[in-house]
Amino acid sequence: MPPSFTGICCCLALLTICSGSRLRQEDFPPRIVEHPSDLIVSKGEPATLNCKAEGRPAPTVEWYKDGERVETDRDNPRSHRMLLPSGSLFFLRIVHGRRSKPDDGSYVCVARNYLGQAISHNASLEVAILRDDFRQNPVDVMVAVGEPAVLECQPPRGHPEPTISWRKDGVNVDDRDERITIRSGKLMITNTRKSDAGKYICVGTNMVGERESEIAELTVLERPNFVKRPSSVVVLAEESVEFHCVVQGDPVPTVRWRKDDSDLPKGRFEIQEDHTLIVRQVTSTDEGSFTCVVENMVGKSEASATLTVHVPPAFVVRPKNQVVAVGRTVTFQCEATGNPQPAIFWQREGSESLLFSYQPPQPFSRLSVSQMGSLTITDVQRSDGGFYSCQALNIAGSVITKALLEVTDSGSDHPPPIIRQGPVNQTVPVDSTVVLDCQAAGTPPPTIQWRKDGAVLSPVDSRTSLTGTGSLNIHYLGDTGFYTCVASSPNGEAFWTAYLQVQEFGVVVQSSVPTDPSLIPSTPSKPDVSDVSRSSATLSWKSLPNAGALPTSYLIEAFSYTLGNRWVTVAEHVKTQSFVLKNLKPGAVYLFMVRAMNGHGLSDPSPISDAIRTHGQCGSHLLFVVFQKQLTKVKLEFLIVEQHSPYIQGYKVLYRASAEHGQPEGHWKVLEVHSPREDGLVIGQLKKGSIYEFKVRPFFDEFQGTDSEVKVVRTLEEAPSRAPQGVTVTKGDTNGSAILVSWKPPPEVDETGIIQEYKIWCLGNESRYHVNQSVDGSTFSVLISSLAPGIRYSVEVAASNGAGPGARSDVAFFQLGKPFLFSSIFFFFFYTTDNAETWVGNRRVASSSLSAYQKKKKKQKLFW
Repeated sequence: MPPSFTGICCCLALLTICSGSRLRQEDFPPRIVEHPSDLIVSKGEPATLNCKAEGRPAPTVEWYKDGERVETDRDNPRSHRMLLPSGSLFFLRIVHGRRSKPDDGSYVCVARNYLGQAISHNASLEVAILRDDFRQNPVDVMVAVGEPAVLECQPPRGHPEPTISWRKDGVNVDDRDERITIRSGKLMITNTRKSDAGKYICVGTNMVGERESEIAELTVLERPNFVKRPSSVVVLAEESVEFHCVVQGDPVPTVRWRKDDSDLPKGRFEIQEDHTLIVRQVTSTDEGSFTCVVENMVGKSEASATLTVHVPPAFVVRPKNQVVAVGRTVTFQCEATGNPQPAIFWQREGSESLLFSYQPPQPFSRLSVSQMGSLTITDVQRSDGGFYSCQALNIAGSVITKALLEVTDSGSDHPPPIIRQGPVNQTVPVDSTVVLDCQAAGTPPPTIQWRKDGAVLSPVDSRTSLTGTGSLNIHYLGDTGFYTCVASSPNGEAFWTAYLQVQEFGVVVQSSVPTDPSLIPSTPSKPDVSDVSRSSATLSWKSLPNAGALPTSYLIEAFSYTLGNRWVTVAEHVKTQSFVLKNLKPGAVYLFMVRAMNGHGLSDPSPISDAIRTHGQCGSHLLFVVFQKQLTKVKLEFLIVEQHSPYIQGYKVLYRASAEHGQPEGHWKVLEVHSPREDGLVIGQLKKGSIYEFKVRPFFDEFQGTDSEVKVVRTLEEAPSRAPQGVTVTKGDTNGSAILVSWKPPPEVDETGIIQEYKIWCLGNESRYHVNQSVDGSTFSVLISSLAPGIRYSVEVAASNGAGPGARSDVAFFQLGKPFLFSSIFFFFFYTTDNAETWVGNRRVASSSLSAYQKKKKKQKLFW
């Protein structure tokens, strides 16, 4: 209690005692019943500090500020403070200056009577202020549509601390919008819209009033976006095409076009004012991805479309007319370009059969088409002669060309071609250039063809080129593999293979240096053949002097029609200049040539030796064989070209199942014709539709003559007598409009011939519901779709070979939309529910009628 309060109490006590006053029982000391509250008041504004006290006698009330008595109108009529009858202190106006703050402070009210005093709680009176200058004014902001925008503001200093609000274009900002948040003086707008753009001010407010900040402008820009994107198109060559690109944005975006991630080449494309890209008279080089790129200061967007140009096929390699001997192999090259890549197929003039490159090889067929489109005919027969047409086809069109195949007799006065020098094995770095040598000779001059890993190299490959001598130049080499030079003529073929090892980047490769020709041995002399016997002959030759290139060994090659239509190596690593060749075939004509070799390479071949004929047995007789084919029999007729030898007792006919086309090779069976005048023989018990080899051999006692040329024949086929097995029909899709038919091949299919296809008949109760299909012989199921619900169908399957379709399978019946009722295999299931209901398939059956239901189904031959 302040000291002045103590003095007052003592004085009052003395006055009471001295006066002799008597303490009345009903009197009580003062107590405060309403304490004053803190006040914050604006300068110059009236204010009241409330205080109410009670006591008996009624107490007097005084006010103290910061411990000192407050002067009121009762003390000084000119005072701006008034003591109200209730005891409250009323200020006519709050006086507050920079230097003098008489009203600002901590107040208490004191109530007194003769029994004592009561003091109120402290109550502060503070003067509210609000300065003019903002501590931080908002600044202009620029954002893109969809981005957040933040305007920051710190209000003027004030008491109490001013609150913050915002106005946009003079209108209060409504923070009830979920996109708008006002916190700590910041105005935050998420997912900004164009409508949010405008002039914003920050408003600081307290009881003194409000202050407005400087104006800040929010600019909302718009990223580029597409009103209309370019669309992918497919056109034919020489047509024109337009790509549209309509965009919007703020500021207005720039528009440019790219093709395949590069700027458009100048002069080829036209761009209109509305940014439409026009490509006139398109070609295949225009094909690709076109991208519209739009950009402004806010962002960048892209939209792409694909241009596909369909180009009709055009031949880049046309087949050439060819002449080939019987028994040889011939290849017609045919390549075409186009977009999409055209399919190439071949057809012989007068035939309805087509051969495609993607078609799997057909059993026993001598004709095949490579992936590149080349037609190859093996074991050429006289009947193969004629025109062959090559046709290229795609969605844009088709083209056709043809070539003539002439077939001559197998005999010839000239041997097959000879490759004098061929390619050598090399190791080269990737992307390098390499030359593979191939020098060939022959009469007529052979044609040169190259193969890589067995596949013919395309003559239009930009990385490869063929020189006039037949050598192969390869640029930007990338693939390791075997490269083969093939020299061919009507007389035969010659092959020479080399391995090219391509090393990747970073691998050190010793560069290949061409071999110095002076280091290669000289060509040997023409070989001399002597001491010819039935199965051997002696060859001798001379090595021409070359001091710098002595041979270390020799290689001998031979040609005979009994060996095929090519030169064959019969001896190598021969160290001497003479050699005895053994295991020659009796009665055969041979030609020989010799090459010298050392560590640097192989010489050119020697001149070809004179032809020699090995000695035969029982005389040499050429036999010509003709066959008449039947289902299980072959009639063999043979003619003796030369006069019968008196020593020939008869002929042995040898035959076996052919080992061609992957069939197991059979053992030779022998039948003897004892009478030399007997000119025919019927061989029976052969399999239908099978290939057999036949040859004839003269004999005298234990001496055997020379075999005739082997002839191959195929017996006639008979339609399959057995039907496909295990035919099943199941639902093929969830829509209930298709079925899947499956089966197994008929047993003993090789007894009647090769199955070429399967025929499936799906017959409804009316002809308009019939559906028939065929699949190749290696397929054992087919999906039949678009069937009508509620129609009862029957299904049969039959195997078909060259003689036509055979026996049909048992009929299977079904009806879509109802439980299947088949005559072959059925799938029904019994199960019982918790309430003892029994179900068969999808039908509920009462327990009492279940046995009758089973009996009924058994009559229909159902399998449970």
